[in-house]
Amino acid sequence: MSVVQEAAETQWPAPAKLNLFLHVTGRRPDGYHELQTLFQLIDLRDTVAITVLEDGRIERPAGPAGVDPDSDLTVRAARALQTATGTRSGTSLRISKRIPMGGGLGGGSSDAATVLVALNHLWGCGLSIDELARLGLPLGADVPVFIRGSSAWAEGVGERLEPVELPERWYVIVHPGVSVPTRDVFQSPELTRNSPIITIRAALGPGAAEATRNDCEPVVRARFPEVADALSWLGNFAPARLTGTGSCIFAAFASAIEAERVAARVPDRWRTFVARGLNVSPLHAQLSAAEV
Repeated sequence: MSVVQEAAETQWPAPAKLNLFLHVTGRRPDGYHELQTLFQLIDLRDTVAITVLEDGRIERPAGPAGVDPDSDLTVRAARALQTATGTRSGTSLRISKRIPMGGGLGGGSSDAATVLVALNHLWGCGLSIDELARLGLPLGADVPVFIRGSSAWAEGVGERLEPVELPERWYVIVHPGVSVPTRDVFQSPELTRNSPIITIRAALGPGAAEATRNDCEPVVRARFPEVADALSWLGNFAPARLTGTGSCIFAAFASAIEAERVAARVPDRWRTFVARGLNVSPLHAQLSAAEV
């Protein structure tokens, strides 16, 4: 367990995710949607630099442009942990962004999860992963998967998670230069909300491409021509799909070489990443090393 008085800055990874599929299976009375999805962690990541403060202050001197520190999920996560545990410690957070905002890659949720996991260790709070996941859920439906730290099958609003071991794949990810508001997609009247329940076997089996889809994709295609163009372009090389509510799209390849060849051909007007699929989060790898 770390010494609270330690003032040295430490850096922690916050990996992105892909939704390999996303089915909307219903809508709850509280307005939230019931989902089935398959989360694939990838090695595209933000970095959260953390300094423990002794005076209880929580500050974020560096972070994403245009995001007020008080509304930043990382600050809200630190405050939630502070309130839940009664610790007198504080923190200074510096967020280095590489994951595009509004792209459906879970960057904000991952940053918040990294803060909860890392500060739980650095502050010596002693909360379990289950307790951290429950604390993180009100911050965002994707936060628990990053806290638990493995690729996973998810149901409910995304909080009922079952770890899965996915085959190694490399992904070409294209960001078409627009940000898609998640709330607008889920409030859209044309969104499919009655997809039939499927099994993990069907979603992972040989017919998965035919059995799964992203229910948000038609909505985003219709409202954002840039996303539609990128889907059509990438689809010339491999089956392309929207991740989350977008705006990023992706296609899977068996090797880094194949992925890099396609990425090199992406039009300059779009931002491109090549990322390797992960079954275990680098955050948890670092935490395990820190606890030795």
